[in-house]
Amino acid sequence: MQMIHIVSNRLPTSISKKNNKLSFKPSAGGLATGLGSLYKKYDSLWLGWPGIIPTNDDEKNEIKKNLVQDRMSPVFLGKDDIEKYYEGFSNNTIWPLFHYFTQYTHYHQDQWEAYVKVNNIFCDELIDKIRRDDIIWIHDYHLLLLPQMIRERIPDATIGFFLHIPFPSFEIFRLLPWRKEILAGLLGADLIGFHTFDYGRHFMSAVTRIAGHEVKMNRITHEDRVTQVDCFPMGIDFDKFAAAPKKQAVQREKKKFLKRLTSSKIIISIDRLDYSKGLLQRLEAYDMFLRENPEYLEKIVLIMVVVPSRSQVANYQDLKHQIDEMVGRINGEHGSVGWIPIVYLYRSFSFNALSALYSIADIALITPLRDGMNLVAKEFIANKKDDKGVLIMSELAGSADELGEAILINPNDQRDIVEALKHALVMPEEEQIKRNLEMQHKIKRYNVKRWAEDFVERLVQAKELQNSLKIKQLSANSTRKIVTSYKEAEKRLIFLDYDGTLVPFFKNPLDAKPDNELLEILKALAADSRNSVVIISGRSQEIIEEWFGELEIDLVAEHGVWLRELGHTWEMIDSLSQDWKKDINPILDLYVERTPGSFVEEKGYSLVWHYRKADVGLGELRARELIDTLNYFTGNLDLQILEGNKVIEIKNSGINKGRAAIKWINREEWPFIIGIGDDWTDEDLFSAMPDQAFSIRVGFVSTLAKHNIKSYIQVRKLLRDMID
Repeated sequence: MQMIHIVSNRLPTSISKKNNKLSFKPSAGGLATGLGSLYKKYDSLWLGWPGIIPTNDDEKNEIKKNLVQDRMSPVFLGKDDIEKYYEGFSNNTIWPLFHYFTQYTHYHQDQWEAYVKVNNIFCDELIDKIRRDDIIWIHDYHLLLLPQMIRERIPDATIGFFLHIPFPSFEIFRLLPWRKEILAGLLGADLIGFHTFDYGRHFMSAVTRIAGHEVKMNRITHEDRVTQVDCFPMGIDFDKFAAAPKKQAVQREKKKFLKRLTSSKIIISIDRLDYSKGLLQRLEAYDMFLRENPEYLEKIVLIMVVVPSRSQVANYQDLKHQIDEMVGRINGEHGSVGWIPIVYLYRSFSFNALSALYSIADIALITPLRDGMNLVAKEFIANKKDDKGVLIMSELAGSADELGEAILINPNDQRDIVEALKHALVMPEEEQIKRNLEMQHKIKRYNVKRWAEDFVERLVQAKELQNSLKIKQLSANSTRKIVTSYKEAEKRLIFLDYDGTLVPFFKNPLDAKPDNELLEILKALAADSRNSVVIISGRSQEIIEEWFGELEIDLVAEHGVWLRELGHTWEMIDSLSQDWKKDINPILDLYVERTPGSFVEEKGYSLVWHYRKADVGLGELRARELIDTLNYFTGNLDLQILEGNKVIEIKNSGINKGRAAIKWINREEWPFIIGIGDDWTDEDLFSAMPDQAFSIRVGFVSTLAKHNIKSYIQVRKLLRDMID
């Protein structure tokens, strides 16, 4: 049976020690709930730190023995590991940076080294447990390096990674000294999941700008693999929270709260102690509301629940002190005998108590400055089944993308929060119920179980894509077949693209001049009288002539506009007009002005806008705009728009590499034909080739070619194997 390995920093269990005796208690977190259905569907194992440092081998063995019953496996870490890897790099570097709190971000080499060490420890523990065809699902920011570590040791492993916090914009992420290592670690996965599209977009932008990998349709091509990126907004156990208000235990908790409250309107605020939650800004806005709306004094109350977290960290201690002071000041300034505006509770609550708070609340005020998802908002809405209640939600939380019917606010704008409170307090009950029903429909349909199942389904699909590309990858057997067919054939036709196929892709086109090794390969191919070698390129006629004119080979320039057969002069494949250039040139010049680093190349019968030297993000944006503009202006012209590798080319319709290739293909019977190219302009060549021909696409992307090959280096090796 296929096995799924869940890997996270902490196991979903709490272990405590009292009087030298260990006790075990399951955690009731959302992740554990969501993965419960997978545990039933698959043979499963959860790997993670048990949250305790054993003092001896007996304790280790006892922990292992108890956890194995629940299909868990502990990763034991030392005190120094916890301090530097968890409290250090994970929570003093990654956490603040990814939440945009650069002022709290520390960059310490020893903590980075501890982070690498612990990721390796997780890898070592996992490797011995993985079987062929198992699924590995890694969770969160503590283990960003683990996917690639596993990939290096088990190349065919099925690996998924999900990030439960935001991924920051490129400008923030680039501050990290170890940014390249982090990206390389993540790209070891087959599928990388984020809560929102924006987080995924930020990640892909970083991959393009920092790692230089190609990203198309949420697929990242790197080395001989493709990693897919997608968004999976994590849900909750909707039915559990929806049914909670009717439970007797919740009803009892509800009565306890109401017995102590005299206010007619109740606002709740529930967060873990963290600077990312916007707690101080929320209190300041509430203070402003009370000052500006005295008619609500003694009529509303804010129940502010703050769950203790990282109390040993100085930033969190300072935050706790500031909250204590601000709550005291607001209560002292606005409170009266028998009423305080804020009921401040610094502790954790049971499920029943939380459900009771959701049930009695008229308003939930959730205003994080940055949050990966925020499940409290979804829990509050689920609890309000067929009931009134208003959700005020920060637009900077991941769940805001789904909960558009909430009152969305900018958490940094106190005036915005004040107006939202005023709106919520007077909102008609019919509108409240209508909004809640719409949000409930969404979060019920995509609950936490569906989230987990959806991710694994997409991971399996991503692996199937990997396998399909692997099947087309030029294998040793396929190489031998090509070489054997070549050597046995009396006549051979060889089509070779140039840029990206015979030489690497250069930012500066003039740097791509053929080197001595390539020239020697081409000379050796041309020296065999049985060969007809055709360089079929998008380069201009002048450049192709300068670089290859002395070789005894045939040449095709401008993607098929110009042909030069050996012993003949250049000729045009058709009689073409250049009159259209006067209309298109001004458009391209405008985009050169708007895109620093771009330039226009004018060929005999085409115009090319290059953006390989431009900023990656800006270049791609302008390319999309330019294509739309050209499609509009060329609607009545007999032109085609070709999109290549960082170029957009405009030329006469019906002219392409395939049409040019047919001139040679139809000339006679060829026992051996091969065509090699690297971008989508070469797809016309592949489609024109007969079934028995060998077609090869450089790079691991979907293609009409029969095979994929890694890079120009492997292309040269194949050509050398043929001529040796």
